[in-house]
Amino acid sequence: MPFKTSMFKTYKQRSNANMNQIKDLVEKAKILLENNKFEDALGFFEQALLMNQNDPELWNHKGVALRSMGRYDEALECFNKSLELDPRDKNAS
Repeated sequence: MPFKTSMFKTYKQRSNANMNQIKDLVEKAKILLENNKFEDALGFFEQALLMNQNDPELWNHKGVALRSMGRYDEALECFNKSLELDPRDKNAS
């Protein structure tokens, strides 16, 4: 039993660290978006998506960056992915 508890604790620690990394990447990307550095922001959103492809908010953020760069077809794909993951997502642009 101690082994399972230890494994769960380790998994939870990794999961929390991963969530913190994603949060940091998104915060950096948002600042870049505000400063019209769309390509750089896109890179940070893509890194976050590599860690969690099931987060509709991340897909929406990527779509916003792509739309800002005039890459409308790709942006639409991201917004659709966001809605696919969460059909009630009111933020899907």
